[in-house]
Amino acid sequence: MKIQGLRWWVITLIALATIINYIDRQALSVLWPAIVEDLFPDESALERKQIYANISIVFVFSYAFGQAIFGKIFDWIGTRIGFVLSIGVWSLATIAHAFAQGMLSFSIFRSILGIAEAGNWPGATKGNAEWFPTKERALAQGIFNSGAAIGGIIAFPIIGFLTLHFSWQAVFIIVGAIGLLWLLPWVIIVKAPPAMHAWITEEEKHYILSGQRTMSEEKDESGNTKEAEEYSPSTGELLSRKQSWGVIIASAAIDPIWWLFVFWIPIYLNEVYGMNVTEIGIYGWVPYVGAMLGAWFGGLLAQNRIAAGWNTDKTRKLVITLGCLIMLPALIAMSNPGAPTVAVLIMAVILFGFQTAIGNVQTLPSDLFGKKAVGTLSGFSGMAAKLGAVGLTSLVPWLTADGNYTPAFVIGASLAIIAIAAIWLLIPKIEMLKPKQ
Repeated sequence: MKIQGLRWWVITLIALATIINYIDRQALSVLWPAIVEDLFPDESALERKQIYANISIVFVFSYAFGQAIFGKIFDWIGTRIGFVLSIGVWSLATIAHAFAQGMLSFSIFRSILGIAEAGNWPGATKGNAEWFPTKERALAQGIFNSGAAIGGIIAFPIIGFLTLHFSWQAVFIIVGAIGLLWLLPWVIIVKAPPAMHAWITEEEKHYILSGQRTMSEEKDESGNTKEAEEYSPSTGELLSRKQSWGVIIASAAIDPIWWLFVFWIPIYLNEVYGMNVTEIGIYGWVPYVGAMLGAWFGGLLAQNRIAAGWNTDKTRKLVITLGCLIMLPALIAMSNPGAPTVAVLIMAVILFGFQTAIGNVQTLPSDLFGKKAVGTLSGFSGMAAKLGAVGLTSLVPWLTADGNYTPAFVIGASLAIIAIAAIWLLIPKIEMLKPKQ
């Protein structure tokens, strides 16, 4: 049996895993107004916000640790089994949230969830590098990144609807079970890498593998093209390259902007506009529509520019810079958004810009290094990104103690500028690197 376009089936499954990832992740923040009334009825508003921030910080620390270890795990055991391990554990951890009784138990379950969910991103990046030629990687990255946005879009109304019929404990069990069901098609369809898959057509196999080899071609002394060995350095050598630090710093700067909204959209709407869980479900999904459109836009724009003859360096820098410049004025505008409808629309612009940029940031490891090092650099940059998110998340309760979120948004704008600088200054040319002489 042969399947036409098998690579698109693979990236669709990865995007679906990302949707599930974000539904599971968002469940706590959407349900939080109901959870605090049940488990923390006597705490003040600031104390409740600090409890939520502490649980979120535990999640992000665990997520950062998980990014580093899962980058190596995916390089060791491969994409297929790596995803089985990652999504299997995080689904069970989501179900365990139903049995939490306070901050400690929530923190334990969020920690397990964070470690396991972290595998989705180095796994998706590695899967992208395995299944797609260079010219399609930004689009593929945009497709699975849009899964995060779609997860955010549907998490709010789905969870809001479920709370009308079930307790918050039952909602965790329901959404956690979805991930276990995902394992069935993944194990069946993703049997092997494209070079050895029994269901891939010869045409698609050649298209994928020849498109990857162009990354590492060079000229011999006679001027003829020859295939060069991919550069997959050791961890120490990888971290000695300034280009690696360009990826790491850009990720550490830009990613906290995303987490600022992932964690705090429901709390912001509850605190600033007095919304309950059901009302949050009505408004909270809107910013993720912008994120979904941005993920598609960033991928398609990069593919269009490469098809027009632009090189990888010019394309990536254009799209990343454009995404950050879209975010800047919108973040400043959040200082006084006015009506809730306007606020969520401005958030949609911010997340549009973020997703425009981030898909191209996440392809940089596969633009710079061979496949055996992609997971490692993706893991390190992911860990740095989450540590940056920890820093901003830990500051939010104090920055917003009086209900004014402007300082947090100003910091977000500053981080967008740092991300642009890291790409332009530390990666002079985005291309496949060669070993140091």
